[in-house]
This record gives sequence, C-alpha cells and structure tokens, in this order.
Amino acid sequence: MLHSLRPASGSKKTRKRVGRGNSAGGGTTAGRGTKGQHSRVGKGRKHGFEGGQVPLIRRQPKLGGFISPRSKTYEVVNLASLDTLDAGTYTIADLKKKRLIRKGDLVKVLGHGSISKKLQLEVHAASTSAKEAITKAGGSVTILRAAR
Repeated sequence: MLHSLRPASGSKKTRKRVGRGNSAGGGTTAGRGTKGQHSRVGKGRKHGFEGGQVPLIRRQPKLGGFISPRSKTYEVVNLASLDTLDAGTYTIADLKKKRLIRKGDLVKVLGHGSISKKLQLEVHAASTSAKEAITKAGGSVTILRAAR
C-alpha cells in the first residue's frame, strides 16, 4: 500500500549541522579549515577571478578580426560525391534535392576524388583540377554569375 512505502535503508541521511558547538562535532572552524581566504565570511569571489592574475576574459582581444564585406563563402561539392550521381545535367536545385549541398547560396566544385561519369554542371565556381577532371570524363562545367 502507498502509506507503507519507505525509502531504502541508508538512502536518507540527515545533513551535518556545522557551527553548532564542539560537542555537535562541527564546531570551531566548522569544516572550513584554519585561516585563509576560504575560511572567512563572504569568501565568494567574482566569476572568472584568477587570484589577481589578469583574467582570461581581459586577456582576449577586445574586438574580433576584420571580415571583408565582399568575401564570398562557398558551399563545397567534391568530385567524389558527384561521382555517386547518374550521368546527366545538374543545376544547383538538383544538387540540393540530391542532398549534396544544404543551402545552395554559392556552390563551388573542388577536385577531391575522381569522376567517371559524363556530367553537365551549373555552379558558381569550380577549381581548375575539378574542371579538368569533368571535361576529361566528357562532361562540362557552366559557371553561373553570383547573385551577390
């Protein structure tokens, strides 16, 4: 019955009440040791305090580096992953459907791996080695003009 349920023996333990006199077993220093910063009242320190050393947050540079507003970040597709596709024509929308890219903002083909199928690709950029490998396999690469 619910009224007869009890916790397992030894699982519940009363906490030690420190600072209640020597006879209670936690008097005098009350478990804080003798002297020093940790034994004093109000011993709490600021988060990130490093003992007087200049804290990590102050050692870091104040501002981030410079990022050019004209920089372009490409989503990368390697030849090895393109080789899994069947021969044919592929646009960025097709590559997105095949889950080779996620966003499809700007796409660049890189020459990592090899390709054996005839692919016609329409992408924003391609490395020289990737272009050579695709044309060698009988395909072609059309470079689209970036929207940005």
